Amino acid sequence: MKNFLKRCLVWVLLQEARLVVRKYRPKIIAVTGSVGKTSTKDAIFAVVAAGHYVRRSDKSFNSEIGVPLTILGCPNAWSNPFAWLQNLLDGLLLSITPARYPEWLVLEVGADRPGDISSLARWLPVDIAVITRLPEVPVHVEYFKSVDAVVEEKASIINALRPGGTLVVYADNHTQLLRERAEKHGANVVTFGFDGEADLRGSNFAPLLETEAGKGSHPIGMSSTITIRSTMSGSMSAPLSTLGVIGSHAILSPLAAAAVGSVLGMSLEDTVAALGSYEPPHGRMHLLPGIKGTCIIDDTYNSSPAAVEAALNTLATLKGRRAAVLGDMLELGRHSVDEHRKAGALVAKTADVLVTVGFRARDIAQGALDNGMQDDDIFQFEDAARAGEAVAAMLQSGDVVLVKGSQSIRLERVVELLLVDPSRAPELLVRQDAEWKRR
Repeated sequence: MKNFLKRCLVWVLLQEARLVVRKYRPKIIAVTGSVGKTSTKDAIFAVVAAGHYVRRSDKSFNSEIGVPLTILGCPNAWSNPFAWLQNLLDGLLLSITPARYPEWLVLEVGADRPGDISSLARWLPVDIAVITRLPEVPVHVEYFKSVDAVVEEKASIINALRPGGTLVVYADNHTQLLRERAEKHGANVVTFGFDGEADLRGSNFAPLLETEAGKGSHPIGMSSTITIRSTMSGSMSAPLSTLGVIGSHAILSPLAAAAVGSVLGMSLEDTVAALGSYEPPHGRMHLLPGIKGTCIIDDTYNSSPAAVEAALNTLATLKGRRAAVLGDMLELGRHSVDEHRKAGALVAKTADVLVTVGFRARDIAQGALDNGMQDDDIFQFEDAARAGEAVAAMLQSGDVVLVKGSQSIRLERVVELLLVDPSRAPELLVRQDAEWKRR
């Protein structure tokens, strides 16, 4: 009965969202991919908001319910049936009465299962489609027949592009396939990434350091250079500083936003200025002050093999004793054991201490052992609270702690125990809503 009511709710919300899109005709930017969707959506919002009235998906609101709710401007009602009825009423009124509606929508679009994006593409008219990185083993691959099937599902957002629309895509080994699909559809293509052939390229990455008397230096963000390639006027470059996050891959979201800015006709200078208002979302390589003079890298929003690899490689570049607190990577299906052990092998090269959380993460510990990490430097736990208490006890001044795991492992609870000021957890960490806290 509950599932039936949910399907009915989704169907009604979807019909209301279609009516609203048809009535107000907003320009739409749809962001999908396997890595960095939320941060990319937020960076694009900062750029578009510099000159337009724009609405974006709240947090990671990218599901079959999340997309219609964003279009309707309604909140997640969680388990409150009266709040859902209010959402339905508000959506109906918006679709039949005059209202001031955003010129642009920036929508995050997820694909947990086959058909999630292709069904959306049948009714959502998109002006700019953005596809972030599609790694070899993406998250949610468990529910697809193959990795190629995941790529196909993500690529189906191209079918939503209006005539003359633009595909903004991460430059990697999938680029040619996606370019051909887009051009066959009659769309333009703009690429971004670290590849020298990308239209928007990031380079010269370095941590931004802050020095405190008697405490040494610690990272507070990243500096980089954005270069835009133009056949008309040659290449143009501009420096970009992103505060609060660490890692070269954290620059990919501003790069994608700069690509969107170029599609909108913005100068690189104006785009970089607009990105000054971009606040990286919590739980994505977020730098936080920890107890005992430590630095926490909070990457607890979610986890996947590509994201773990990028996070560990970033950890390796930082000074001090390096600790990796890693939880299960979920929804990997038959790839799970191999990918967890590969992560462990990388830990042995990039970290001094490993703490695992969860049943699957035992394979991370095994991979680290098999690749030379000492047993005395590896600690294994089944739940986040016990792991957090153990990490808090072992930390020393100057340590750098990376904390990363899939959503269900709830490693934000570890970060909360390590914060120098735990009272700030509601404003700094992911999943701090009352509904999440009850789970």
